[in-house]
Amino acid sequence: MSTALYLLIFGWLFVIVWVPVVILSQKKTHPGALFTLFFTELWERFSFYGMRAFLIFYMTKQLFDQIQDGTADAKAYGIYGAFNALLYAAPIVGGMIADKILGFRKTIIYGGLMMASAQFVLAYNSYFGNDNETLFFLGLALLAIGNGFFKPNISSFLGTFYDRNDKRKDSAFTIFYMGINIGAFLAPITCGYLAQEVHWSLGFLAAGLGMLLGLVVFYNNMSKYEDKGNPPNPEGLKTQKFLGLPVEVAIILVTILCIPIFSFLINAEGITSYLLIIVGLGVIGYIFFTSFTSEDREEGQRLLVFIALFIFHMLFWVLFEQAGGSLNVLTERYVNKHGIAASQFQSVNALLIILLAPVFTWIWLQLGKRNLEPRSPIKFFLALLQMALGYWIIVLGVKSGLATGAEIPVLFLILMYFFHTTGELSLSPVGLSLVTKLSPAKTVGFIMGAWFLSIAFAHKIGGYLGQLIASPAAGTDRVSELNGFVDVYMQWGVYIVLGASAVLLAISPWLKKWSHGVN
Repeated sequence: MSTALYLLIFGWLFVIVWVPVVILSQKKTHPGALFTLFFTELWERFSFYGMRAFLIFYMTKQLFDQIQDGTADAKAYGIYGAFNALLYAAPIVGGMIADKILGFRKTIIYGGLMMASAQFVLAYNSYFGNDNETLFFLGLALLAIGNGFFKPNISSFLGTFYDRNDKRKDSAFTIFYMGINIGAFLAPITCGYLAQEVHWSLGFLAAGLGMLLGLVVFYNNMSKYEDKGNPPNPEGLKTQKFLGLPVEVAIILVTILCIPIFSFLINAEGITSYLLIIVGLGVIGYIFFTSFTSEDREEGQRLLVFIALFIFHMLFWVLFEQAGGSLNVLTERYVNKHGIAASQFQSVNALLIILLAPVFTWIWLQLGKRNLEPRSPIKFFLALLQMALGYWIIVLGVKSGLATGAEIPVLFLILMYFFHTTGELSLSPVGLSLVTKLSPAKTVGFIMGAWFLSIAFAHKIGGYLGQLIASPAAGTDRVSELNGFVDVYMQWGVYIVLGASAVLLAISPWLKKWSHGVN
């Protein structure tokens, strides 16, 4: 058997042992809904990260079939950035629909069905459709819209099972985040293996089946919690009309009409940039305006803290999400992979989170008991420092490859992912928890959607960084292309990140004051 297949078998055996250990160790501390949502998100992330692990390779090797052409690389990076930007911008609308009309339950189910359908469209296109670009973009569009319905609402739904300042909340979101990363660990070693070693269509098919399994888990268990996640006005939902149609039917029809629009925007990624700027400034401007006009002064100032952390959160993900783009390409072309498929290295980050999330959970709980737990802005500061350290390490690795003419030792890649992971654990689950604490109760879905907008901006900027690496100035020979990686990673991953972390540290006292007791 190949090394890639051994890794696949090992990964599944590891998860089969690890998940029961985690659940049994936390079962008495947290409500049962946490573990239902844990499994739902696990399979949704299996679906998404499974496809993401090989998407850039599918585009450059199969869809465009010009992997050595820098122009094709740049096109793939642009599409990848635009797709992920829309994927994370859509939750703004999905969060509002859940808050105002459908409730968390229905919105999550609709989103999951759309994402499963999207993966099946991509699988069909790869196997029967001769890699038709129109079908490809329609599949990505359906996936982005489905994510908008699903992504903000499952996190917000989890927050309803805890009070605003429940000391278990950060711990719960860290466990939930581990569920995300169990799916993200299994996805690349499974879908990536099937796509790169067997057939592209099998990677998409496995991702779609994973999403369906997540929906089954959610639907079968949510009946235990009938008082949570329902429409805010159940009777109104039955009687309200929009364009002469029941409002729920109207939402479905408008969603279908949006699919070709999203498809066009993913392909025309330059237009997406302008649209994202307009939408982003509008959303942030609205939150900023609300913060100053809120009748509750403390609630308004908490929204200002949200806006500040939004910016640093975005910068972190600009660099982190190079993992599915330029770092994936760097691994494929220039790292000594020891027989492992390049897409399978996407599992390193997730495996480290699975192993380290319980450690971070324990650390936060123990520090909290002693009133020593760092406040969220300081956790963000630590995350940025670790991001910069990770990029400094991979730059050293690339330089070693340039100096010797040999492949980059895989140790540099693993160490980079280690520090990116510890940075992620200092920021991402804490951020999800923080949003539910800072948000006004009536708009938590919308604010959570706005939080994911920071990742939408990050992906779009991240696609731009990939295009800088693939630009004609970087050349297409080994030395000039590797120098392109060094220049971009050093400037953005080290210098800009370190500068931002210094600014965050300087303003953290004001953020603490305006949080009004929320940590």
